[in-house]
Amino acid sequence: MAKRARKAGSKAASRPAASAADRLVDAALRLAERQGWRRTGLAEIAAEAGLPLDEAYAACRSKLGLLARFHRRIDRVALAGADEAGEAPRDRLFDTLMRRFDALAPYRAALKSILRDSFGDPAALLGVPALACSMGWMLERAGVSAAGWRGRMRAHLLAGLYVSVLRTFLEDDSADLAKTMAVLDRRLRGAEAWLGLAPAAASE
Repeated sequence: MAKRARKAGSKAASRPAASAADRLVDAALRLAERQGWRRTGLAEIAAEAGLPLDEAYAACRSKLGLLARFHRRIDRVALAGADEAGEAPRDRLFDTLMRRFDALAPYRAALKSILRDSFGDPAALLGVPALACSMGWMLERAGVSAAGWRGRMRAHLLAGLYVSVLRTFLEDDSADLAKTMAVLDRRLRGAEAWLGLAPAAASE
């Protein structure tokens, strides 16, 4: 199994001087955990964040917009950090995706609620374009090109792989996410050639 170089995701919640948009994201996640995503309205989110409606509207106009901002927050955590010298692309991608799961861990209950309440709403459930875009950045972080038609294909394949591992992550109660690591490592090994993780393919 690939080794984890670090665990940086636990620092995701320690952000100084949260912006209005970030306050709305945090409020939306708290409400999703408490009462479900479908029942949570924008006015409730604004009130939970302590913002008047006009400021909330200026910061973010929809629940999908809040989820997109949350995606970007998690992406930034995953993309941060230094590479280990000589690390193979698959190992770098493994570390990057595990940083992403680490960052998601504090929000697991909210994510379960959002996924449960979003069946029948594919845009909310998977956010496919946003997720594929995120996975393109994860590939680039690992030294694998996400440009061109090959890169787009890789990003969509990685998005599918990521969603399959997400199911394990949401039920993984181990302190070090050992179950998630094992499944992610197995999936990456199985998709190594398709994802361009071999040294020769990574630069194509």
